[in-house]
Amino acid sequence: MIDPFRASLRIAGAGLEAQSVRLRVISENVANAQSTGSTAGADPYRRKTVTFADEIDRKTGIQTIKAKGPEFDNRPFRLELDPGNPAADEKGYVKMPNVDLLYELADLREANRSYEANLQVAKQSGDLLGMTISLLKDA
Repeated sequence: MIDPFRASLRIAGAGLEAQSVRLRVISENVANAQSTGSTAGADPYRRKTVTFADEIDRKTGIQTIKAKGPEFDNRPFRLELDPGNPAADEKGYVKMPNVDLLYELADLREANRSYEANLQVAKQSGDLLGMTISLLKDA
């Protein structure tokens, strides 16, 4: 049986790692929101997503979370009329990435808050562990 302090640190650490992966993928999506194909009719950047899965730590039996992915979003690309673009087809339309910046920024905010919450859990666990050790030394 693992002690509760170590368990809370492992759970918070897994949450931090999962949200870190999510933040990196969202940042990549935002950075490539206008990345078109390099040739006429070529596919542009395809949005990536992260999913989460429950994971059991076999050593300790603690249930944590793990980021799976990145996976590709299969939503269709937007078409924009831009005849001067090298990626334009014969009708002048360019396939644009399936990235919605408003959605990405909302997802970024949620991931950031989740990261901060896991960080706070790790800090509180460390503080409690330090106070417990201090109490044991004084006893």
